[in-house]
Amino acid sequence: AAVAGELGVPWTEKSILEDPALEARFAEEIPVVMIDGVQRDFWHIDPARLRRLLSA
Repeated sequence: AAVAGELGVPWTEKSILEDPALEARFAEEIPVVMIDGVQRDFWHIDPARLRRLLSA
């Protein structure tokens, strides 16, 4: 939220518990960062890396 807010980028948080397909796909990788439908990071979200990904 902090990085997205800093860059003015909208973001959405989803719980995998509300979607069986997401739970099956990402159960071992949460948290997961998806950018434009592509998985870009998981487990530990590094703010500097996220900034670079969102600024590209």
